[in-house]
Amino acid sequence: MMPGDPAVEDYDSKLYDPVWATAVELGLPLSFHILTTKAGALAQNPRGPRINSFLSIIRGNQDIIGTLIFGGVFDRHPGLKIVCVEADAGWAPHYMYRMDHAYERHRYWMKAPPLERMPSDYFREHVYMTFQDDWVAFKTRDLANVRRLMWASDFPHSDSTWPNSQALLDEHTRDMSEIERNWICHDNVAELYGLTLN
Repeated sequence: MMPGDPAVEDYDSKLYDPVWATAVELGLPLSFHILTTKAGALAQNPRGPRINSFLSIIRGNQDIIGTLIFGGVFDRHPGLKIVCVEADAGWAPHYMYRMDHAYERHRYWMKAPPLERMPSDYFREHVYMTFQDDWVAFKTRDLANVRRLMWASDFPHSDSTWPNSQALLDEHTRDMSEIERNWICHDNVAELYGLTLN
């Protein structure tokens, strides 16, 4: 797992190219978890009731993904795999749209580096996402990349689906094919980490 806030330059810097190259060489996916960035931490002085800060915990991961994509990291390291951990996934289709919109409409005056592909293409190929009780992720799977979605129970945290995990999966995957359900529930993670399923 990588720290959300790098110690020196940000992750789009070529300073980290040896790190990304080594991860690719080792076949090692790199993970960014919620609550590991200043932007993703529960705010000490939130606007409104403190519970409002809970809604911002995915923001740190979004910033990291955008930094990697717009910084050309995936162009320089096309084999790099990033895991967005425990930050839900239902937001991804809209985020991909907003990245494409920004790149198409605003890249010149905002001085964005040129990319070989659209931002959403990098997201769909390089970013894996874990989520638990996020029914929107199941419903929008075709707008993201179903082969990059990985369900997790988050046990034993307070956001865990335990002890109702099986009931939740039955409800949220009811309209899915068996192969899609298998991808999200175990095949994607097994492929990503080279695990053997028995």
